[in-house]
Amino acid sequence: MEKLKVGVIGATGMVGQNYIRLLDNHPWFEVVYVAASSRSAGKTYTESVEGRWLMESGIPVGVRDLMVEEAGNIKAVAEKCDFIFSAVEIDKQSVKNLEDQYAIAGIPVVSNNSAHRHTKDVPMLIPEINHQHIEIIQAQKRRYKTDKGFIVVKPNCSLQSYMTPVYALIAAGYPIKEMIISTLQAVSGAGYPGVSSMNMIDNVVPYIGGEEEKSEIEPLKILGRIKNGEFKNYEGIAISANCNRVPVIDGHVACVNLRFAESRPGIDEIKEIWSSFSSLPQELKLPFAPNKPIIYMEEADRPQPRKDRNLDKAMAVSVGRLRDCNVFDCRFVGLSHNTVRGAAGGGILNAELLKAKGYFG
Repeated sequence: MEKLKVGVIGATGMVGQNYIRLLDNHPWFEVVYVAASSRSAGKTYTESVEGRWLMESGIPVGVRDLMVEEAGNIKAVAEKCDFIFSAVEIDKQSVKNLEDQYAIAGIPVVSNNSAHRHTKDVPMLIPEINHQHIEIIQAQKRRYKTDKGFIVVKPNCSLQSYMTPVYALIAAGYPIKEMIISTLQAVSGAGYPGVSSMNMIDNVVPYIGGEEEKSEIEPLKILGRIKNGEFKNYEGIAISANCNRVPVIDGHVACVNLRFAESRPGIDEIKEIWSSFSSLPQELKLPFAPNKPIIYMEEADRPQPRKDRNLDKAMAVSVGRLRDCNVFDCRFVGLSHNTVRGAAGGGILNAELLKAKGYFG
């Protein structure tokens, strides 16, 4: 099978480097184009990340000598790429404008950025939950007046650690009325160089700018529906979030308390719902889809980032400590790998879904 030609925009940052690493030898996609800021443009990719390559493995051979272009060189992208991954690190309005220009030029955009998460006809995907939301792409194409270009985004990285287990319960017929979330988020979520070591060593920072708002709003769109060519948010669930930065390199943890809207399932039933949960990515056998989207751990002290973040290609959600709640109905702990499932890996899975459903070319 001939591979699709892929560009990574923002290829020198942490998320961009993860895309380069994870796409090496991908069965469907080949990186043929890299772009970044004007500071890196004109250098080889190896030269552009010299002294700041953050991945444990080396730079993939096929990317080392690619010439880095400026992120705004849309004509070059259109000539070389079937679609792009957008991980560019500039201000939100500039990201929004740039991604709009790519879409208008007929280039599909799979984005890690937050700029378009609340655009009314842009799907914000966790493929195991709302894969049907890609149907709105046709309305988006009409707005952009293009046959090929569109934008798909992924949600905030910390949502990945609990949204799939929550959705599995809703899909099983147990709607949720109220949810309190306390996240313990790894330092890699702040990018590089990120949070100063003087702030993180021997410390917990109980504030991450904008995270609590994202955690309370984004799930409503993910669980929402399409009506008249735009998304209508899910109603009937109240979410309260507390977001904290902790001295862990990779792996976001969430402590979640749930109150069900109607009848509540028993503890054993919840475990069975999670254990048996599967969705379209598993049915389609997408390369980056975990075999088991939710892995329940019976040990009293699990999941833990160091031990469990890499389970099933670092794309599974690990869940544990499910028990009754003295205030709500039940509580549990969730974990996901924030720079894989929550960032580049999640973007790749989105692209695989789009490819499998015929949205490229």
